[in-house]
Amino acid sequence: MELEEKIELAAKWITESNKLVIFTGAGISTGSGLPDYRGPDGVWTRRDKGLPPPRSPPWDQVKPNQSHYIIVELLKMGKVDFIISQNVDGLHAKSGVPFEKLAELHGNLYFMKCLGDCGKKMTFEDAGWDKKKWGKGYRTNRVRNGQPTCPNCGGRLISSIVNFGDPLPEDELYESIKRSQQSDLFFVIGSSLVVTPAANMPEYARRSGAKLIILNMGETPYDSVVDLRFSNKIEDVLPPIFEKVKAALNHS
Repeated sequence: MELEEKIELAAKWITESNKLVIFTGAGISTGSGLPDYRGPDGVWTRRDKGLPPPRSPPWDQVKPNQSHYIIVELLKMGKVDFIISQNVDGLHAKSGVPFEKLAELHGNLYFMKCLGDCGKKMTFEDAGWDKKKWGKGYRTNRVRNGQPTCPNCGGRLISSIVNFGDPLPEDELYESIKRSQQSDLFFVIGSSLVVTPAANMPEYARRSGAKLIILNMGETPYDSVVDLRFSNKIEDVLPPIFEKVKAALNHS
């Protein structure tokens, strides 16, 4: 199938969908200047070749790109049920996605969460957490006397970032599984789908009868079972799909 035909079909499926779930990986943020992990010049790709990591702008200066804003527009049009992301860059939230429509399975660089009863998320500033004094606040860091506790329930505060070996946030994992199972269309953007359990979400969707679209330049374990596969740059595929969806909705 030619690229134009595939774009046409993806737009048709999105227009007709009632429960679209979008799943994003590091590839969606390369347009903002952040490196991905397993792409041709990715962090792990370069490491495996014995090369230093790719250059990256300071994270707090990184802004959402066109792809993030297209997802927000689709959300406003009522075409997206839920967004699941493996990214910790906070760009979906910065672009305007409300937290109730977003599961950040690997955490968010800018937020802490309470391990106590309330489980609330808050910025480091709102938590009164000074990183220079108390460190990054990872789950594996030892608790120190006098460090800030949750202003809501007094529980222990940790960075919401999920490092290797850490458990995923149970509430967001459960919500992601539920939304994946309820989806009728599951659209993967910029993920190689190898880090589990996040990468299991397309399987939950498929088992429940959802169509699967993957937009990623590198291979994924789902390439043999996908309904529609794009190996192009996100910037060459997502904007034309969006324009066709918008046109179709305006005519309906």
